[in-house]
Amino acid sequence: MRLAPTVLSSAALASAVLALLSMSARAQDTRSVAEPVVPAVCAVVPALLRAPLSAAEESRLDTDRIQQALDHCPRGQAVALRAVGGNNALLTGPLQLRTGVTLLVDRGVTLFASRDAALYATVPGGCGVVTQQRAHNCRPLIAADHVEGAAIMGEGAIDGRGGATILGKDVSWWQLAEQARAGGSQQVPRILVAEHANNLTLYRITLRNSPNFHVVFNHGDGLTVWGVTIDTPQRLARNTDGIDPGGSRNITITHSYIRTGDDNVAIKGGDPITNVTISHNHFYWGHGMSIGSETNGGVSKVRVYDLSLDGPDSGIRIKSMGTRGGIVQDVVYDDVCVRNSPRPIDLSAAYAANGAVLGNSPPTFRDITLHNVRVSGGGRILFDGYDATHRVSVRLDGVQLTDAASARYSFTVNHADLVLGPGASNLVLPAGTDSTRVGSPVEAVEESCAAKFLAFPVD
Repeated sequence: MRLAPTVLSSAALASAVLALLSMSARAQDTRSVAEPVVPAVCAVVPALLRAPLSAAEESRLDTDRIQQALDHCPRGQAVALRAVGGNNALLTGPLQLRTGVTLLVDRGVTLFASRDAALYATVPGGCGVVTQQRAHNCRPLIAADHVEGAAIMGEGAIDGRGGATILGKDVSWWQLAEQARAGGSQQVPRILVAEHANNLTLYRITLRNSPNFHVVFNHGDGLTVWGVTIDTPQRLARNTDGIDPGGSRNITITHSYIRTGDDNVAIKGGDPITNVTISHNHFYWGHGMSIGSETNGGVSKVRVYDLSLDGPDSGIRIKSMGTRGGIVQDVVYDDVCVRNSPRPIDLSAAYAANGAVLGNSPPTFRDITLHNVRVSGGGRILFDGYDATHRVSVRLDGVQLTDAASARYSFTVNHADLVLGPGASNLVLPAGTDSTRVGSPVEAVEESCAAKFLAFPVD
């Protein structure tokens, strides 16, 4: 597949150069990140199936064909999944990416995940069930283990089929997740899990309907996500996070569109994570631009800028608790628009979804800056620290509730130290509990968010 080059006028080129310079100045990723380039194709795996798949086709797996092509492809080249005639689908069980090799899903092609739980099971019968122990008994659809420079690219799609019935059962992967609300852990696969993988790239690919998290990147150095679309239903698709980098460094997520049943992006700090740049993105339904809930390893040097959040359950979000808390620091949100969110700004050390709020590992959020942030649609705004020692410290530099006169906002302020300015911020904050405030609310003519709220891209 060849992607058409973009032709820019001189004015547009100058604007693009300025944007790149601005991106470089703001970025915390220490790498020099540029738009990826699709490599030459070493092998083509033609589609033999046609979507939607019939029941008879559920046993016609393409796993071996794809894996053998990946195993034998030279580094620096790509294995292309390609439509042939009217055939536009491939069906696979677990795959393993290889060092320096790109999996290229061509436009119009969908790589479907098999619904056979046994293919993913790490122990017999361990996948496709709810267990009382927290475990990972399912392999991911695609694994990137101890590889360098692997990639997934293309303008096609990878569909995890989270809402489809598991073969031999009467429930879907997502229904197992709903069952686990009553207690236990759903044993379901994820689309992509990278462990100790460096310089991993996702480019232009669409990921849909993961049974659980879509992308997990742990203990790696270098993740580039550029122009990716993640699309999963808003409700009844529990724990379907979009992108979850954890315990890693040098991460860039940019020019992407994400709507999902849980966190759009969640920076996980169970192990130290640093040098994260999240730029030029559009998020829709989901649980927002999140840090946590694991922060016990520490989260630092995060820059989020040029982001729209349109209708998420939470918008700007840092969440942790006393059982998995640590220090979150040196985090800047810049040029962010949030609308129609029940919790447009949600910084809470009292997150209870993953266990008890109190514990022996309390969180601290400090050196957090919200700059040029515009909120509309009402909602609850939280600056909710843990205790007198473990606090939330935030600078509100140009934070405007653009409809404060007409929309309803409420505030939770506990163990918080808040500074308004130098940019005008119009939040009328209560005194709160054990909290301090420097500066006074000021109205300003805010920059419009109209150009940021784009329709979600659909085929």
